[in-house]
Amino acid sequence: MDDIEIFQRMGLAIAIGAAVGIERHWREKDEEEGSRTAGIRTFTLIGLLGGVAGLLEHFLARPGGIPGVVLVGFLVTLTAVFAVFQLREAIAEKNYSATSVVAAVLTFALASVAVLGSMTVASAGGVVLVAVLASRDFLHASMRKLRWSELRSAVILLALTFVVLPIVPAEPVGPFGGVSPSKSLIMIIVLAAISFCGYIAVRLLGSARGEIVAGAIGGVISSTAATISNARRSTSDDLARPLAAGAISAGAVSMVRTSFLVMMLVRPLAAQLLPVLFAGAAVMLVYAVLLARRSAPKHEEVLPKNPFDLNEVVKMAFVLVGVGFLARAASEVFGDAGLLVASGLSGLADVDAVTVAVSGLLPSLSAQTAFLAIAIAVLSNTLAKAVYASIFGTMAFSAHVWKASVMAIAVAALCLVLLRLL
Repeated sequence: MDDIEIFQRMGLAIAIGAAVGIERHWREKDEEEGSRTAGIRTFTLIGLLGGVAGLLEHFLARPGGIPGVVLVGFLVTLTAVFAVFQLREAIAEKNYSATSVVAAVLTFALASVAVLGSMTVASAGGVVLVAVLASRDFLHASMRKLRWSELRSAVILLALTFVVLPIVPAEPVGPFGGVSPSKSLIMIIVLAAISFCGYIAVRLLGSARGEIVAGAIGGVISSTAATISNARRSTSDDLARPLAAGAISAGAVSMVRTSFLVMMLVRPLAAQLLPVLFAGAAVMLVYAVLLARRSAPKHEEVLPKNPFDLNEVVKMAFVLVGVGFLARAASEVFGDAGLLVASGLSGLADVDAVTVAVSGLLPSLSAQTAFLAIAIAVLSNTLAKAVYASIFGTMAFSAHVWKASVMAIAVAALCLVLLRLL
């Protein structure tokens, strides 16, 4: 390291300590001088100490020696001394917490990383550390409000994502491209995540605004899954309107997402497709907002007992995976000439696959055929979600989804006609 790099790294180490110190000092700003164990000066010095320890480790390291001896010595000494002072303060105030000790150790470690390792990692770690410390009141309040069903659902979702998914094979099984076990599990995780996000949004914002936000999140992931999930939950007329608003907003976001994919992957078709997609999305979004405004609860809202029902989630995932398999089978049977048929079948589950497939075929595919393939997929997906709403949801829920879908299709078709005339 040259002198300029050393100054840069030492500056970052000191900045990390100062940032943590500001948060610690502000939290005890009303305390008298000398009554705080550690504030801005102490933590700034801890950052400096970590940087100096890192420099000593760097310059004193010898080939064949034991790495980390200097750092460990400084860290053990700092932890012992700081813990003693923190313990005396805790006994005096009868307020037992190890947060400041852990914060001091982390500040020292991050300062050392800033000197010896990645400055990006060190700065990101410092930001996360300050954010966690500053979020104490919010985190404590959240834990007091947390219910067992929410915690259990979050644990199940995390286990499926980080424990089960990595060990599930990804290789497809079966004919026509087969079905990938890992992709099927990903669909289950997506559906469960949509339901969980919807539950949290409704709890934080209320049924009307919460379902709009949850639907928008679901539309980014899978509007079809969001529609089926909301349909399953529409067990009464009081729930039908806000849930329908969420499903419709998911459809609007899905059209916007398809527009971005077209701009990125199928740019030659952007002039034809974007106005049509944006017109349909605008109609659905306006309908969803107006419906949500009429959905103010007449009595106290009752949340479902579980953020998601895993059995129902698995059933819905199998439906979507099965539809995707049938679409691939049709494409294999009919060949290139069956692209439009395959697009319609793929639209029963998702539009993204068709958009990506068309982008790969576009150099050898006519613009008209490519346009029809994506348009058919969007039309099929919009109508399929209305059908799913009728199958899985109540009559009131499906009626709103059908109205919004038909209006969006009509306006999009009118926009297309005007474009062709112009």
